[in-house]
Amino acid sequence: MPDNNHTAHSETDSQSPTPYDDVARTLLNDCSTLILPVLNETFGEHYRGDEKITFAKNEHYINQQDGKADKRVTDSSFTVIGEKEPKKYLYEVQSTADSSMLVRIFEYATQVALDEGELVGNILEVTIPNCAVLFLRSTKNTPDKMTIKISASGGSLSIDVFVMKSQKYELDEIFQKGLLFLLPFYIFSHEKYLEEYDKDQEKLAHLEEEYVRIMNELDELQLQGKISAYTRKTIVEMSHKVLENLAKKYENVKKGVNSVMGGKVLEYETKTIFREGMKEGLREGKQEGLREGKFETLLQNLKKLMQKMGISAEKAMDLLDVSEEERAELAKRI
Repeated sequence: MPDNNHTAHSETDSQSPTPYDDVARTLLNDCSTLILPVLNETFGEHYRGDEKITFAKNEHYINQQDGKADKRVTDSSFTVIGEKEPKKYLYEVQSTADSSMLVRIFEYATQVALDEGELVGNILEVTIPNCAVLFLRSTKNTPDKMTIKISASGGSLSIDVFVMKSQKYELDEIFQKGLLFLLPFYIFSHEKYLEEYDKDQEKLAHLEEEYVRIMNELDELQLQGKISAYTRKTIVEMSHKVLENLAKKYENVKKGVNSVMGGKVLEYETKTIFREGMKEGLREGKQEGLREGKFETLLQNLKKLMQKMGISAEKAMDLLDVSEEERAELAKRI
């Protein structure tokens, strides 16, 4: 069961022109609570992990000087609703810093603010979201913070854009701080050594050992109930996607890491994921009527199971021992 049911998996195949953006978007939409420790780290927040996250639309049209409107897709624009007042965030993921990054963030941030702005009399009230960017690659010249300065006749406004650098985090710190969102991108910390690993089995073995640890840690977190089976599966699946793109020229590296991380989702994992979804759905269903709520939950979760596991309706129902009566009704509505 995804930690947030915003959307299904984004397309993240190796042919995508933005594979790392797609991975980040998938993590944010399907396992949204993973971003909360990242916000704690980036902005000094104190989110516990059970806050509600709501997403704004991620497609905007930016008007250009020639009159055309360019379509832009933000990695994430969302609001965190906790004990205190809701906070808006814009969190972008960038593989490499470039000079236009601040321009794009400014465009996104102002458009997000306009989307949710309010016209009160002759005053337009807008809220600029808290802005940050995660750099997957960084150097000693990569700043810790960037700033957008707006000057007007009434004064000036500075918008801070906080920077997180994934390559600076070692596994100990990632797991200590719960920064599981960074795990699919962990291979970037080894990027400059991939050619060596591909030619040297001993060096490759050290990389494989790190991924053995990642898998063991994820398994332990699942056993402790700190992450769901679905979250674990998504982290592993997205790690494969990043690896396939970053190490596409290094067959030995891909083969070695993939063999450690595994591939096919086992039947028991499928059942675990489905049961987690059923439990969550039933909690919601009780408010609408137990019997009808249960059937609607079954229907919705079967659809999600088919989509996310890549299996047919018949296979999904076989795995979960759905009764003949329920099968007939479900078949009409799937």
